[in-house]
Amino acid sequence: MATLSIAVCGAGTMGAGIAQIAAYSGFKTLLYDIQESGLEKAKAQIEKSLAGAVSKGKLTVEDQEQTLQRISYITNINDCVADVIIEAIVEQLPVKIELFKQLAANNAENTILASNTSSLSISAIAEGVDNPSRVVGMHFFNPAHLMKLVEVVSGKQTAPETADIVYELALQMGKVPVRVKDSPGFIVNRVARLYYLEAMRIAEEKGADFSDIDQLLEGVGFKMGPFALMDLIGNDINLAVSQSLYEAFDEAPRFKPSILQEQRVKEGKLGRKTGLGFYRYEQ
Repeated sequence: MATLSIAVCGAGTMGAGIAQIAAYSGFKTLLYDIQESGLEKAKAQIEKSLAGAVSKGKLTVEDQEQTLQRISYITNINDCVADVIIEAIVEQLPVKIELFKQLAANNAENTILASNTSSLSISAIAEGVDNPSRVVGMHFFNPAHLMKLVEVVSGKQTAPETADIVYELALQMGKVPVRVKDSPGFIVNRVARLYYLEAMRIAEEKGADFSDIDQLLEGVGFKMGPFALMDLIGNDINLAVSQSLYEAFDEAPRFKPSILQEQRVKEGKLGRKTGLGFYRYEQ
């Protein structure tokens, strides 16, 4: 398994985290993004994360150096060739389908195409892709290099052996994989919508402010409050997942996106990555 090569498409926070854990786990890793600036930011993120682990005694300097040496940064989609390719791009179905078509054309028939989608249908992503049996969901959670859970999602066309390989790959990365059927939001995001949306409804109704809600929920055992977590994930990404589930469940009121988040996304207040979301951050 450790001889597999891995490519990650999308150098945002999630893509960079996936590339980091893949390289740390011993896999030769490509990180692709169309923007050079995105790759530079991802490289800085990875270097900072590894340096922090070294300073805390969680990682040796040798492991740090070897991890960095295993990662190559590329901007040409034609160079994105590997045994397993994990996409972590924008949460829009047409964009993901187009990317997978390009990747399928450039890679071998047995190259596994895994999507890190939070809520979109794996079956829909696989449509139009040559050999759709190799398309599977591999849903990491943010921050990807730390969070243990990975949802391995099988669509209608996904071959059992494809899911098995990705399941074993997650284990090699030190993750805890869970097999999931293809359904809106899978398991975690379907349940988590209520964590975010109910918190925003309380704030809309002036029941409590953002920091009070976060502190109360962290006080009863949640690692991060909903507003701090949405800022970490990115309000644009979080909103896209809510919109996806809202549409998938025939506009069920429980999944209706919040105006608080819609307004922030409209204003470019996306969270940590922009320095302003529900909270303000130092850049």
